[in-house]
Amino acid sequence: MPILKEIKLSPKEAHSEADILLHAYAKCGIAAHSIQKIQILKKSLDARQNPVFFNVRIEIFLHDEPIETMASGFHFHKKAWSSTCHIIGMGPAGMFAALALLEKGIQPIILERGKPVKERRRDLAQINKERRMNPESNYCFGEGGAGTYSDGKLYTRSNKRGDIQKVLETFIQHGADPNIRFEAHPHIGTNKLPNIIERMRHKILEMGGEIHFEKKLVDITIRDNLIKQLICQDGSTFDCQQLILATGHSARDIFELLHRKGVQIEAKPFALGVRIEHPQEIINRIQYKRDFDNAYLSPASYSLVTQVNGNGVFSFCMCPGGIIAPAATDYSEVVVNGWSPSKRNGRFANSGMVVNVNPPHWEKFNKEGVLAALHFQKYIEQQAYKTTGSLQAPAQRVEDFIQNKFSTTLPECSYLPGVQSAALKEILPEYITQSLREGLIHFGKKMPAYRTNEAVLVGVESRTSSPVRIPRDKETLQHPQIGNLFPCGEGAGYAGGIMSAALDGIACAEKVAAHT
Repeated sequence: MPILKEIKLSPKEAHSEADILLHAYAKCGIAAHSIQKIQILKKSLDARQNPVFFNVRIEIFLHDEPIETMASGFHFHKKAWSSTCHIIGMGPAGMFAALALLEKGIQPIILERGKPVKERRRDLAQINKERRMNPESNYCFGEGGAGTYSDGKLYTRSNKRGDIQKVLETFIQHGADPNIRFEAHPHIGTNKLPNIIERMRHKILEMGGEIHFEKKLVDITIRDNLIKQLICQDGSTFDCQQLILATGHSARDIFELLHRKGVQIEAKPFALGVRIEHPQEIINRIQYKRDFDNAYLSPASYSLVTQVNGNGVFSFCMCPGGIIAPAATDYSEVVVNGWSPSKRNGRFANSGMVVNVNPPHWEKFNKEGVLAALHFQKYIEQQAYKTTGSLQAPAQRVEDFIQNKFSTTLPECSYLPGVQSAALKEILPEYITQSLREGLIHFGKKMPAYRTNEAVLVGVESRTSSPVRIPRDKETLQHPQIGNLFPCGEGAGYAGGIMSAALDGIACAEKVAAHT
């Protein structure tokens, strides 16, 4: 059996994989001549002390001991298809479902409403520069899904979802930095993900899968509790054997379609709030307790959570050195998200700062039935748009928000369509603003200098998760009513981020194979 060791390394000693291995031999307490190989299992930063250091978990193989290799990605071999499976959506859930189906000998046929990953860039530029948006091609819709152009974080809070290493290795095989194997919070970056996604598409096609872009699903034919046909906006149709529905959390028209067709769905809690943005140097000083002048440390991040009157208030999708991005998917709404480039070298740090939203909070929309949470979410986004009259985002300095003052000026902000001073309390429900206010006061005590008018709140952060869940059996992952429907990923309410969505895509593909 390999020997597991935890070692402490300075930022310089842990700067690269080669540096870690070099110092691991010296610090593991085992004579170097006895060691056959050292593998790095995990690297995590401990910033609670000054100076900060890295905890590194290593696996040591002595001579004459068999080496256990890390898990690999997918293994393909071309053969006659046993069946086909349609996949709606080409985000991480859909792409990894396709790869897993290919591995099982089932042909995936992907229908994606948006454009290929590189073509999406023109539409994103139009949003940022001209404040004009395309409802079918934006930060949420298109090849690669929402995560491609909004950060590329690869961590998940659950180790029970599936083979995390298989997902990481697949990204590495298609061009990701091998260091994501052991980083505690692996991150690819929006600047690198498009090329990786494109290579994954080529692999799916090379192995016999089909991909159809700009194929928006608008109708389905159901007979004998099975989906028999898929109908797209352009009039094209596809006969369906099995269906993995992996549309992401913003495909509201799909939820409405299912509801119209009598397919069981249900309202689901989500979270709502704002993006908070600081100069990155403030966060560095808070977390590292000194000026940030170390070439061996990455820009600092944080994770915050508290309770206010029974409502959870927490940071979400923290982006060091990042940018606030427009994430609306329809006209007359303002939605913000955040992302970081691979080097995380921007001047600002942003994070979602959100409050849990539960059934009593969307009571006003209960007449909408199972779509009540969705309509509540949409209403808030439209209120944000009405405040500015464009894709400019309503914003308020942090201390002004806490003191209930209008911000007569705003600090420089990374949100490219621009920000406009607004009273956020006029957009967000009272319990949200009160919870955010108390939460920010608490976080300011925990992290001195976090509460500052150099920071700005930008609204609204509303697409934290799907406001709808599509039910499925815990064992088979099939919809309880429609036998060949496998709800999948964030849009179905079973994932939150690239990694968990990818794992859920694999799980659904495996159940399709078992059902075939």
